[in-house]
Amino acid sequence: QVQLVESGGGLVQAGDSLRLSCAVSGRAFNLYGMGWFRQAPGKEREFVAAITLSGSTTYYADSVKGRFMISRDNAKNMMYLQMNSLKPEDTAVYYCGKGRGPGLAVKEYEYDYWGQGTQVTVSS
Repeated sequence: QVQLVESGGGLVQAGDSLRLSCAVSGRAFNLYGMGWFRQAPGKEREFVAAITLSGSTTYYADSVKGRFMISRDNAKNMMYLQMNSLKPEDTAVYYCGKGRGPGLAVKEYEYDYWGQGTQVTVSS
């Protein structure tokens, strides 16, 4: 069984930074791609960023490109999302997910395990 636990969310002001972490336990972490999604109130969950199993390739939603950076530490079974220049529209619950395969995954059905989510609130 795989467990994912997010942390690092909070309340910040527009322009601030936050770093989310995702701790993964269970199956071999370094065999799978990983990603971050978010869900704002009243909206569907949307893709934010993805990373391949080695960490060599990343992909971002247009809305966060240039501001967010996804990374992973396979030795520690950890994944991160560095969020800079935060905007009020970034307010959402952020979820980390484990991909079904080693590559980039941008659709929800390409993930098989999710964390419980961490709230990020950006005030204007």
